[in-house]
Amino acid sequence: MNHPSELKYARTHEWVRIEGDLVVTGISDHAQDALGDLVYVEAPEVGRELTVGEQAGVVESVKTASDIHAPVSGVVVEINENLEDDPDFVNDDPYGKGWIYKIKPSNLADVEQLLSNTDYESGL
Repeated sequence: MNHPSELKYARTHEWVRIEGDLVVTGISDHAQDALGDLVYVEAPEVGRELTVGEQAGVVESVKTASDIHAPVSGVVVEINENLEDDPDFVNDDPYGKGWIYKIKPSNLADVEQLLSNTDYESGL
């Protein structure tokens, strides 16, 4: 599995990357692999306020559906609209083209509560 060390991870299999004052998030390589080929991604609405751990959306594969949870609290400022037509970006490039949404965190310290790649992998 590919879990880049520059990212942080939630126990619920989301990853985060800080870009300026925003947090970009998606699902981990482990999660997309376990789900199989994705057929649908439901991202949260832009403007929605999320709390850590809250259900933010859903990813559906040919096998099953799984909730996406908010790894940090804040307001959703952008979603990856490319996933509407190409949800397989999450399978092919979960940390690049497969990002799901960007959030303006209410407390950037939430990121420090997340797991390093090694801690995340040891819990798999």
